Amino acid sequence: MSLVTGGEKWVLADATRQKCIALLQKSMRSAEFWPSMHAAEALFFGGYGKDVTEFLEPRLTEELDDQHRCGLARELVRCGDSAKSAVLFGILKSPENYAHVHAAESLYKVGYPGDDSVLQTVFAGTVDPRLKLMAAAALGKHSRGEKRDDALRFLRVHIQTETDPELFRLSAWVLGDIGNEDDKALIRQRLLDTNNPTQKSYLIHALAQLGDPAGRTALLANFESEVPAIRTSAAVIAGKSGIVEAAPLLVRQLNDRNLDARVRAAQGLLVLSR
Repeated sequence: MSLVTGGEKWVLADATRQKCIALLQKSMRSAEFWPSMHAAEALFFGGYGKDVTEFLEPRLTEELDDQHRCGLARELVRCGDSAKSAVLFGILKSPENYAHVHAAESLYKVGYPGDDSVLQTVFAGTVDPRLKLMAAAALGKHSRGEKRDDALRFLRVHIQTETDPELFRLSAWVLGDIGNEDDKALIRQRLLDTNNPTQKSYLIHALAQLGDPAGRTALLANFESEVPAIRTSAAVIAGKSGIVEAAPLLVRQLNDRNLDARVRAAQGLLVLSR
């Protein structure tokens, strides 16, 4: 096994760590855009933020697709260049709505310095349900006081009242990250409201992230899923949630047939080893 215990901590074997880094360095240069951004994210967690910045900054200057620009700016912010959040806010304010959801989601994932008035305006005014959810996610994670409370209240009402599983899975995903113990019951009650394996995995993985034992067990089983997106999500949440029992499954997934699943397995191992 490639991970060994050191007291109560798991330690990533040097050979496996090097395999992860090599996989990620190559994947960051892949023609598959979003897996390449996920590889950049994983390299940050592995301590290679400087390499990520040097590689991505010129690409941001050259990129014309606003959704892709969101991904590039997001990873640059993650690596410490908070000024690049201005790119995300600029896209969010654009009259063209092509990348609005991507911009709000990116601000949720990596945060922003200072003024959150653009997000507040979007949250209050948009009729796009996905955009409203992602604006609420960003405010709930990074704002304070009444603004944060209002956003979390919206997410908790949404998961109880939304009838479309494609939407309530998103509020579950966010609450798994920024919610609390009480949110487990809200998420659990929606498990019977979808039979779609991918939609259900969002709920299961949110429960796992909140420390629910049944959710953690179900997450481990999802490493056997035939759906690449489910294996991918299981790897991310296993790392974020410190589910060390997933370590051998993550090592195995480094050889997955799907690029993004391999990338996220490497990320999961690097995060577990921190």
